[in-house]
Amino acid sequence: MYTQPYHTQELSNSRFLVTGGAGFIGSNLVEYLLKFGAKKVRVLDNFSNGYRENLTEFMENPAFELVEGDIRDLETCKKAMVDIDYVSHQAALGSVPRSINDPITTNAVNINGFLNMLVALKESTTVQRMVYAASSSTYGDSKALPKVEDNIGKPLSPYAVTKYVNELYADVFGKTYNTDVIGLRYFNIFGPKQSPNGAYAAVIPLFMQALKDKKAPTIHGDGEQTRDFTFVANAVQANVKGFFASKDASNEVFNIACGERISVNYLWETLNQAANQELKAIYGPTRQGDVRDSLAEISKAEKLLGYAPEYTVGQGLKITWDWFKD
Repeated sequence: MYTQPYHTQELSNSRFLVTGGAGFIGSNLVEYLLKFGAKKVRVLDNFSNGYRENLTEFMENPAFELVEGDIRDLETCKKAMVDIDYVSHQAALGSVPRSINDPITTNAVNINGFLNMLVALKESTTVQRMVYAASSSTYGDSKALPKVEDNIGKPLSPYAVTKYVNELYADVFGKTYNTDVIGLRYFNIFGPKQSPNGAYAAVIPLFMQALKDKKAPTIHGDGEQTRDFTFVANAVQANVKGFFASKDASNEVFNIACGERISVNYLWETLNQAANQELKAIYGPTRQGDVRDSLAEISKAEKLLGYAPEYTVGQGLKITWDWFKD
């Protein structure tokens, strides 16, 4: 991964902050930035959702800096942005089920924490742009396919509410304080460094752990729900291109996906074949708050960010399985 650059600018002149940099997507972005010679990559993480082992390989790099702290503290956010040029805000509490079980903590991290980041951005004298993790959950109960940025429905979970509020706040700050923020609506990102551990793990690492353990996974519902699964390198590309995109992209939100829809059943069958196994899944009740079908229209990101998905779902699954089984 990351053998070819997604940027044309000289990264050795730029200093980056990645919040949630010990997490899955954040640590992949840190890997990219350091690999291509960023002047500084500072990670802000409280390790509530990330893993120290995701950062182990970077610790001896003189361009890497780790700040342990919580985005729910405004002063921490301000200090983390000192002398930074570009911010990638990945810190959040994901998972629809988690938000249903604990909406207060999800709100505190995803809304209060995000607002702190915006205030710190507004007061920074060095940061040129913040790119943040938005979510396809914002489309809610809209049944229209493919999903187009300006056509959303009503949220189906507390998590979806928080991610939509992020977009509203970013838009208002742009108009009120002239901040420069870009939102990336991720569609089911997967790849290396995504953990199968915990009650709220995503479906692909859960499936891979099941194959590794030779234990049947549980599929919620009939398995015919569809997703636009997106390999993590595509999300990293979108962040990098977001940093340097033209002013036309400022204060906009973009779908980040492959524009390819597959069912959860097909996903399981594909992984079974990749692992040379024939495990049968167990089917459980449909999860509350889940979107039934998801497919992204990505032409806006292609036009304004120069985004072009480098990896298909199949290619990404192979890379992920090879990483996971080892």
